Amino acid sequence: MTTIPGFDTHRIPVADSVRLNVAVGGHGRPIVLLHGFPQTHVMWRHVAQDLARDHTVICPDLRGYGASDKPDHGYDKRTMAADVVAVTAGLGHHEFELAGHDRGALVAFRAGLDHPDKITRLTCLDVLPTLDMWDVMHGTTAAVGFHLYLMAQPPGLPEQLIAAAPDLFFGYFLDAWTRDDTAIPPDIRAHYLEACRDAIPSIVADYRASATIDVEHDTADKGKQLQMPVTVLQQDWGFGGEDLWRAWAPKLDHRTVNCGHFMAEEDPKLIADVLRA
Repeated sequence: MTTIPGFDTHRIPVADSVRLNVAVGGHGRPIVLLHGFPQTHVMWRHVAQDLARDHTVICPDLRGYGASDKPDHGYDKRTMAADVVAVTAGLGHHEFELAGHDRGALVAFRAGLDHPDKITRLTCLDVLPTLDMWDVMHGTTAAVGFHLYLMAQPPGLPEQLIAAAPDLFFGYFLDAWTRDDTAIPPDIRAHYLEACRDAIPSIVADYRASATIDVEHDTADKGKQLQMPVTVLQQDWGFGGEDLWRAWAPKLDHRTVNCGHFMAEEDPKLIADVLRA
């Protein structure tokens, strides 16, 4: 099983007898790192090893991804955020710093709203909150997010279309969203593609939730704010990300970065330095 060098792996139970695959390394103040799409916890390999010098670093595969269980339910971000809290409690930590990238950042955002007593600091990489994401995706600018609309469709069509050419589908994002061709070497790319081939229904369910129940949850919480300090790193999308984030996070440190979407692999020193600071 591909994991982060020097880290131990655990199978930790969360809700409904679901078990998550979790890599843990280092010693010190705990920080949880949540991966994005189409990846696994291995995307944090460089950052995690750096932070493990002075942190206990906890890197789960999200429900439905990687080597974690893939139930047919529970892909709303509220449930996935509760998974994160259960993992940290299972490891003996009741407060922690939390960082997420892409899909993991949406889980982290929901965890910050639902569990403010657990999370001391929140960092989100290259994402907008769900409601804001749907608001800014319109006209030709929405073409970059075609997968959001595909996987929002009712069960059946998206799963079959993706299963017909999974490496082409998932590989497209690994190639199109990076500026540094060396950031994801062939063995890591092969690991991501293999993990995605085994998780098509659950990955689609995760995205479908972002167009349905996650919208309901976030709409109900509109006006609620994250109480902890929040750092957001984004590419310069031109969507006014800082203003959108500040409505949710009054203690906001917003920065734009000069790299592609997979910033933890393209510029791991920057990300590790930001998280450590």
